[in-house]
Amino acid sequence: MGKYREIKGLSLPQIANDIQAYWQAENIFQRSITEREGGQPFVFFEGPPSANGMPGIHHVMARSIKDIFCRYQTLRGKQVHRKAGWDTHGLPIELSVEKTLGIKKEDIGKTISVEEYNNACRKEVMKYTDLWEKLTKDMGYWVDMNDPYITYDNKYIETVWWLLQQLHKKNLLYKGYTIQPYSPAAGTGLSSHELNQPGCYKEVKDTSAVAQFKLVNAHASLKINTELPIYILAWTTTPWTLPSNVALAVGEKINYSIVESLTPFGNERAYFVVASALREKYFPIANGENFEEFAAGDKKIPNKTVSEISGKELLNLRYEQLLPFVQPNDGDAFKIISGDFVTTEDGTGIVHIAPSFGADDFRVAKQNGMGNLTLVDRRGRFVPEVQDGTFLFGEEFVKEAYYSDEEKATELVKQKASLGGIIKDTDKLQYLSVDDRIVLKLQTEGKLFKKEKYAHNYPHCWRTDKPVLYYPLDSWFVKVPEKRSRLVELNNTIQWKPESTGTGRFGNWLENANDWNLSRSRFWGIPLPIWRTEDGTESICIGSVEELQAELKKSVAAGISDSNPLENFEPNNHSVENYNLFDLHKPYVDKIVLVSPSGKPMHREADLIDVWFDSGAMPYAQWHYPFENKEKIDNNLSFPADFIAEGVDQTRGWFYTLHAIATLCFDSVAYKNVISNGLVLDKNGNKMSKRLGNAVDPFETLGKYGPDATRWYMITNSDPWDNLKFDTEGIAEVQRTFFGTLSNTYSFFALYANIDGYEASSNDPSIEERAELDKWILSKLNALTIEVQKNLDAFDPTPAARAIESFVNDHLSNWYVRLARKRFWHGEMTNDKRSAYATLHACLKQVAQLMSPFAPFYSDWLFQSLNNNNESVHLSHLAAGSYRDENLEARMDLAQRISSMALSIRKKENIKVRQTLAEIRIPVLDETTQSRIESVADLICSEVNVKTVKCVDEQTTQIVKDLKLNFKTLGKKCGKFMKEIQQFAAENAHEIISSIEKTGEYLWTKESILLQTEDVEIIPVDIPGWKVANSGNLTVALDVTITPELKEEGYARELVNRIQNLRKDTNFEVTDKIIVKVSGENYLNDVLKNNSEYISSQVLASSLEFIPEMEGGVVVEWEGEEEVRLLLTKNL
Repeated sequence: MGKYREIKGLSLPQIANDIQAYWQAENIFQRSITEREGGQPFVFFEGPPSANGMPGIHHVMARSIKDIFCRYQTLRGKQVHRKAGWDTHGLPIELSVEKTLGIKKEDIGKTISVEEYNNACRKEVMKYTDLWEKLTKDMGYWVDMNDPYITYDNKYIETVWWLLQQLHKKNLLYKGYTIQPYSPAAGTGLSSHELNQPGCYKEVKDTSAVAQFKLVNAHASLKINTELPIYILAWTTTPWTLPSNVALAVGEKINYSIVESLTPFGNERAYFVVASALREKYFPIANGENFEEFAAGDKKIPNKTVSEISGKELLNLRYEQLLPFVQPNDGDAFKIISGDFVTTEDGTGIVHIAPSFGADDFRVAKQNGMGNLTLVDRRGRFVPEVQDGTFLFGEEFVKEAYYSDEEKATELVKQKASLGGIIKDTDKLQYLSVDDRIVLKLQTEGKLFKKEKYAHNYPHCWRTDKPVLYYPLDSWFVKVPEKRSRLVELNNTIQWKPESTGTGRFGNWLENANDWNLSRSRFWGIPLPIWRTEDGTESICIGSVEELQAELKKSVAAGISDSNPLENFEPNNHSVENYNLFDLHKPYVDKIVLVSPSGKPMHREADLIDVWFDSGAMPYAQWHYPFENKEKIDNNLSFPADFIAEGVDQTRGWFYTLHAIATLCFDSVAYKNVISNGLVLDKNGNKMSKRLGNAVDPFETLGKYGPDATRWYMITNSDPWDNLKFDTEGIAEVQRTFFGTLSNTYSFFALYANIDGYEASSNDPSIEERAELDKWILSKLNALTIEVQKNLDAFDPTPAARAIESFVNDHLSNWYVRLARKRFWHGEMTNDKRSAYATLHACLKQVAQLMSPFAPFYSDWLFQSLNNNNESVHLSHLAAGSYRDENLEARMDLAQRISSMALSIRKKENIKVRQTLAEIRIPVLDETTQSRIESVADLICSEVNVKTVKCVDEQTTQIVKDLKLNFKTLGKKCGKFMKEIQQFAAENAHEIISSIEKTGEYLWTKESILLQTEDVEIIPVDIPGWKVANSGNLTVALDVTITPELKEEGYARELVNRIQNLRKDTNFEVTDKIIVKVSGENYLNDVLKNNSEYISSQVLASSLEFIPEMEGGVVVEWEGEEEVRLLLTKNL
């Protein structure tokens, strides 16, 4: 075996490049799977990204989380297949193609054929495949990209069709005409889970209006004896729906007031109907009832209540059409009906009904035989009839957001010309939305009671970011509510990280899940496999290509179809060539006409299916189930997933569709454990975007800092489900603090092991033969392994990685190596020295294994360096050692805590560690603690550089502690007894402190109030010549008096430090013996004489000589302005 590899400077990017080349040359990823053959499978599902979008830094976070657990389970001996996938259908691709081609949806089939358009989509979807593959490779994410599932593949589509057929057989599919969220900008309907993606509801300010609907022939019914007009007041935040109004809804049990007052914009006497609970909002009683004294312009409009009636008494009263552009011809219109959704929480207690644009409106209108006015088309524009030449022009977008800035400028020119007689100064006119102009029209025509800007949340399309409309659509639905309770029940068996997402956002969603709208009126996607006769009485849902081939044969035989495009398809031949004989996309499947059992032609339903169904089908479609690999699903070899992970935006996306399809088709969960990771924000907590200029280039980051430091930073900075404020300074810090420390520790080992020719072997001393320090670090190592495994088994990566970091920094490097370093430096290869080498080697090797899921490149480099061979850490098996000594760990923990507290006092008092001090005193609470401290007293003395450590009796010590109450926590506990407990604490501080230090709590028996650690602060009081620190139940007093003898010892240590630094700067070998000459003040002569043995042993000096005045040598830094020179020569 050769020497252990030594490094001169740490370059994590270079290590990543070297290891990547090694992985490829040695086929390590594939071997990590094949060499686990026969092991317990760990099933992982890869959520398919869309390769027509660029990967971002947030993808590094998401993929790191996935990779961590797949690598960890491999490390535990399980076989983990990871199949990549591509999401290739849907709006992201189509909208991108339309932008590239400069077309809109309505151009498809006219200026460009569907075939040409879909071919463009097929090319577009793989635009950035190379960048995704590069990111995957660069960051060390192991997933099989050589054989990915692709959602546009015919085999994938066939499985999706089979799943839909299962739903159809279970009577869970139906076609309905209902009001659905619709995106005019995308040209398709949306499902409720798409509408509930994060960020889809945006706060907007719209013009709202309270319109006056004039009742017809209602005076007698309402017992009104005058001829004054009677108006029903109805409020709307969507004035663009008012032209489509056909009814007004009231609550039958709601009380309504008939109020006499004046029209706000015309000062005409009239009666107004409003819910009594809202009367004061519109007609303040304080305005009085004196109509005679009212003058035009007065702000306080008089009013008085004429009578009160129930909503039931208003039913069937009729009113004049508010905006008579078009008359409904399919039912009744313009009357008051009952609505069970009407409330008095806002508005007027009366709801304007436009059945085409609201689900409740549609339902009550249908129940009451009302007609319908759909005066907005699917482009989001008014139909041509909605125009009057002044306010409205027909074929206008009903939402301002649908217009570009250029289009708005053109519209503004028209508005200035038409509104000249309405608005005095049109030169200052800004673009007025449809809502603004409808309100202006109502005001001009005396039909407006009130207008104002109203802030509310409005749904936007998840892909176009444009407002959606609620629109009447013919759609195919999945009957999700029929399985709602089972969805909830199965979800309760899933471990969600964080749990709040599973029980809250996801769980609440399931409890209120609606029917799933599958239909999408687009072109590039999986077609619905449903063929129906023109009258809808006969239909078939196709579940396989073989079945479609058979139905086509029937159609040809019946003379419905001329030919069978699937004639050459061979059933049960699953070769790529066989499945490439046809295309199951539009426009090809639309040309297929089947024959019904009664001999009628059956055409395919024109819609595509929701792209989220595509991705939710991947557990089965990735294997072409049930046509191939049937055992993978039926025998639970590849289903359900043991683990999945994606961003929080997938909670009502991929997570939902996976769960819904698995439940409805298989009565099973799709996944057992899921991490819903948070957002990656910029360092200031803002969302990253190219527009804001705060986006982070993932390739640049990985190239500069290396994937290991980037991944480590992302995971240790915060829990994956919390939002990460990404800052490259944090990665740089990880490079320095963790990877730098670990590399220095390895370099220390490699340097001295190579000098001594140490090789790890089975002949190394047993643990029982080793020093107590070795036993301690090995016990801590095994405790670390247990802790890491426990956290990763619970899918909690952050505390696992932090524990590794703490072990390396606080225990291995800062404690073990520092305290054991002399054992590596001096003498021959004794049993003790070999024990130290073996112990450090074992720690570094196991750390390499533990960190390998998080930092796959560096860990492999470290593991191979320690083994001095090509064995990859990712092919190794992790097992916790059995050795534990918890009593030893407790003793060393005390040593570390005491040392840390004493060093903090030194820092506060500005006393260097190299300055020896006399004593540490520690008040002890029990014999066990005293025994543990005394057993590590020498360690503490060495670490803190003090002469002695003494344990003193807590009762007799001079150390005084003050008690300070935490009013913030105690206020809730004590309430009215706060003053009394203050007095009690002042009088019984010692008793309370003693109890809390021993047990962590103190019971105030008088009022049974329990004081705990967080309720108090224990403050030690310094005593003359001593400084005191306190932490929990531990108090440390440090004697800070520096005698002349102690001062001299401090100088000796300073000299050692300067000589060691100069040795390094002069490039002496670590084994070189040297001659030391010192020049300076005379006191240094005494320092050399009185401490010669200590100094010589530390710096490998064969002789020490003091020369009062010396020419040559090197001037070294010393206290004050004093000049000290050192001259080092090699002892030949």
